[in-house]
Amino acid sequence: IIGTQCSLITSTSVTDGKLEITNRYIYFFDSTPQKSCEKDFKYPLLWLQDVHLRRYNLRPSALEFFLLNQTNFLINFDKKLRRQIYQKIVSLKLPGMKSVFSNLSVSITPQEILKESKLAEKWVTRERSNFEYLMMLNTIAGRTYNDLNQYPIFPWILTDYTSEVLDINDPNIFRDFSKPIGIQNPTHIEEVRLKYESFDDPTGIMKKFHYGTHYSNAASVMHYLIRMEPFTTLHIQLQSGKFDIADRQFHSFQSAWLNIMDSPNEVKELIPEFFYLPEFLVNSNKFDLGKLQISNQIINDVQLPPWAHNSPEEFIRIHRLALESDYVSSHLHEWIDLIFGYKQTGQAAIDALNVFMYCSYEKAVDVDAIDDPVTREAVEGMIQNFGQIPSQLLTEPHPQRQTSEQAALEIESQGRALNIFQNLTHIRAFFVEITPANDKLCDPITFISIPKNQVRSFMQQGIPDTLITVSVSGVIGNDG
Repeated sequence: IIGTQCSLITSTSVTDGKLEITNRYIYFFDSTPQKSCEKDFKYPLLWLQDVHLRRYNLRPSALEFFLLNQTNFLINFDKKLRRQIYQKIVSLKLPGMKSVFSNLSVSITPQEILKESKLAEKWVTRERSNFEYLMMLNTIAGRTYNDLNQYPIFPWILTDYTSEVLDINDPNIFRDFSKPIGIQNPTHIEEVRLKYESFDDPTGIMKKFHYGTHYSNAASVMHYLIRMEPFTTLHIQLQSGKFDIADRQFHSFQSAWLNIMDSPNEVKELIPEFFYLPEFLVNSNKFDLGKLQISNQIINDVQLPPWAHNSPEEFIRIHRLALESDYVSSHLHEWIDLIFGYKQTGQAAIDALNVFMYCSYEKAVDVDAIDDPVTREAVEGMIQNFGQIPSQLLTEPHPQRQTSEQAALEIESQGRALNIFQNLTHIRAFFVEITPANDKLCDPITFISIPKNQVRSFMQQGIPDTLITVSVSGVIGNDG
């Protein structure tokens, strides 16, 4: 059906090859001189669940494929071929492609996809959690785990990393979501404004900007995930074969927030892992990350806030709870306006002190129109290293989320039942560790007993209290 040259984009490499789609399978064949069978793959065509239009190096030339077994891969094509390939796949009308993103026209914009999906309305009425909605916005805006330069973006939400107890009902512990991360310290506002107003490029190429760095790029992802492979190796490669100076590494939440308070150039936002993955905070591989210069302290696990009680799992639990709090719910739309919305570009971005380097914006640079190969390579390097603004999803203010009471009244007035996301404050979170019997490699989990009163539980398989089924492909069912 389809056979074309392309490149497989992953977080660690770009591999030239050939994509083939037949009546039964999707294939990729590595064609590089150092050919590796590890890059080749074959999946049943019926597993295809979604195909999303993607950019690569700001070119509208890529497609991301999502399969029913939770696998996904990013393929970059010749820009002129992408439209034909997408339309051919959509015309197959595969039974698995039934999501809100499937079977859309190749000409539809991310703004139209968001509108068509009704996701904003569902979030406003609390039918989607804050975490889920942010993930969906990232997906629609072209962010992907397969390209570190377009990694999903999440906001810093807290300012208190020193207290013994965190009260998520206290509005003073949260950042100002209406302002970019670079001006969370009010003393930076005038400096950032003057930087923009006084900037002048005699060549006329460089446009005015507030920040010479970016809130999301490959280096910042490696910075946060330095304790986990393959990000450790990628970080070392970026730093010419060694770890960066210990003081510049992500070693403490308190230190990271103080850096933001100290410098308007420290503008890194967070990544989704801060809200679900405790493992990235632990130096499980015992990497030698060096020592801090002043204190001579050895860098190991990330130093957590006192309110996390030295538990990465507890940090993630509280951090996720804070993300879903009433305060964040009522102000998250302000951050969405900055990153995905109307304050991303134009006069609204200037007024909000939210303008970044020109080469990070969609359609700001037509790389293919640059004839000089040296100039083209330099511009591509800037795009890859500096960071890329997500596709703009809204050109007017995002609506504010309703309170729990408002959402409940609206949904009940429509004769619909409330769902779990309208009652998040009544849910108790816990963590379960599965220990295979006799330390042998076990089959997919069939039964898990759900603890009713504890936060953490060590368990053996086979205790049928509440029935949870987990398939090989990761699909979870609750039959209790």
